[in-house]
Amino acid sequence: MNAEYSSAGSESLAPWLRRQGSEAKTEAPSLLQQFIQFLALGGLAVASYLFISHYVFQSVQVVGVSMSPTLHDSGHYFLNRWAYRSRDPQHSDVVVIKDPTDGKFAVKRIIAGPGELVYFKNGQLYINGRKLNEPYLSRGTATFTCQKSNEEMIVCGSDQYFVLGDNRNNSFDSRFYGPVQRQNILGVIAY
Repeated sequence: MNAEYSSAGSESLAPWLRRQGSEAKTEAPSLLQQFIQFLALGGLAVASYLFISHYVFQSVQVVGVSMSPTLHDSGHYFLNRWAYRSRDPQHSDVVVIKDPTDGKFAVKRIIAGPGELVYFKNGQLYINGRKLNEPYLSRGTATFTCQKSNEEMIVCGSDQYFVLGDNRNNSFDSRFYGPVQRQNILGVIAY
């Protein structure tokens, strides 16, 4: 009885095993199909890189000492280009801007935003009548206007930001070219 059972069981499985074997046999992709898949994968990789580097994160190198001691000349940092899609630039953000005088990129710190009053008096900086606390500067650092006058007042427009370099004695910034437009702020530096 056991012999009949095992024999009958083998015969009933044989057609199923043959079907499985024939279904498992598939043709390997041709060389042309593999090449097309490779091109599609390469195209997706390039598109992903371009999207991420232009709209999300980008590596930047600081050139110059205008942000010293916070950022160092030739230092590499990440630029978060996505940050300002969900929020506006804020005080103390270190940002990459498009310089309004020559169109090159520069790294600066946001000091004041839209509608705010920037006031220079005797080397001190005031925003809307309050002395600005700047813990990122070396103690005793004075901030003068480009004319080295004792007093000057600047008001940011509705879509403008006043930016300065942390190395106040060696920075070409809003003291020279005025507030920058929001559209010229590319993103915030992660340091």
